Amino acid sequence: MNILILGSGGREHTFAYQLAKSPLCKNLYVAPGNAGTQAMAKNLAISVNDFEAIRRAVLEHDINMVVVGPEDPLVNGIVDFFQQDSNLKNVMIIGPSAEGALLEGSKERAKEFMSRHKIPTAAYSSFNKETLDAGKEFLETLEPPYVLKADGLAAGKGVLILDSLEEAKQELENMLAHSKFGAASAKVVIEEFLDGIELSVFVLTDGKNYKVLPTAKDYKRIGEGDSGLNTGGMGAISPVPFADEELMQKIESRIVVPTVNGIKEEGIDYKGFIFIGLIKVNNEPYVIEYNVRMGDPETEVVLPRIKTDLVKLLEATYTQELDQMNLELDPRSATTVMVVSGGYPEAYEKGKNISGISDISDSIVFHAGTAMKEGEVVTNGGRVIAVTSLGEDFRKALKKSYQNVAKLSFDRMYYRTDIGFDLS
Repeated sequence: MNILILGSGGREHTFAYQLAKSPLCKNLYVAPGNAGTQAMAKNLAISVNDFEAIRRAVLEHDINMVVVGPEDPLVNGIVDFFQQDSNLKNVMIIGPSAEGALLEGSKERAKEFMSRHKIPTAAYSSFNKETLDAGKEFLETLEPPYVLKADGLAAGKGVLILDSLEEAKQELENMLAHSKFGAASAKVVIEEFLDGIELSVFVLTDGKNYKVLPTAKDYKRIGEGDSGLNTGGMGAISPVPFADEELMQKIESRIVVPTVNGIKEEGIDYKGFIFIGLIKVNNEPYVIEYNVRMGDPETEVVLPRIKTDLVKLLEATYTQELDQMNLELDPRSATTVMVVSGGYPEAYEKGKNISGISDISDSIVFHAGTAMKEGEVVTNGGRVIAVTSLGEDFRKALKKSYQNVAKLSFDRMYYRTDIGFDLS
């Protein structure tokens, strides 16, 4: 079949890498793609939110399956767009409807869903500009640190964790009254702070059945020891060493099953991935957030561990026959280290020549923010390249990733040298 992947990052390159392995994949397209996807697929210069251009491409290239990488087009209703078009309604599109995408598109909606289905999460309340004073009073009832979350999509930057009550009140005002995160912070969710260690669980669901994919842990902050500003992710490890059988049973019974059943009970059209951000507090799992697609850079360690044909898995997801599939996983650990542009996550320059990619061996190179310029691979984003390795355990896999990262070079290149530092 002919397959189109929407997106341009490391997540989409990883999808292309896995889907291209399948004998069922005839022609592979990525829109807009990057220098890495260009080597294994045909890149189409189309924005992920240009639904009309995507429609034309699907018809022109006789696309049978569309895999939606990022959250924006899902929240903007691309699945509904396909279902309402007589020429597109039979195309297998992987992702939830706009209603389902609100689990990520609205923090308040997600919290209400968890409350309805008795899914463990932090206590919370939500506020808007009119209830700003009530929000400040609510903060006074909490113990520090204080967690403020912009309700809408804010490109991963809409969460603030603050130690000072006065600072928390000021930031709440900045978000609600002064649109700190634009329309995303027209409403703000304030929740209690949970102290524990985080992990992510990925679920593939057809709306009735589900498969729990490998666990992963990513490292968001720019600096060593998880210090400094938040980023899109500086590295990841799968599986999570502390996610033992007892914890995973709790996660499945208390969180995964009620989530999938809730989707079914509420009649939500959902055929795709659920990324469940979790925190383990005294060996009890709580949901921090839902994402309605695969994470990045977690995808770079989760998908390479899936041995089952990914095209078959996604086809069964669309036809709601996921219960008939056997999910086979590589027992080895996978690690990825993200190489970023100097200055990221703040201002950085693009167009820097990258050398050393062809010297990498025994690891997989996933392009995140790259482009081709005059036949050369150049930087084209903050996060540039992810180097993924497999090994008997995460330490051996990390050693390989770091050995190969050292072969890469571009002006002001940076990466964290302590991925996995908090794991025993």
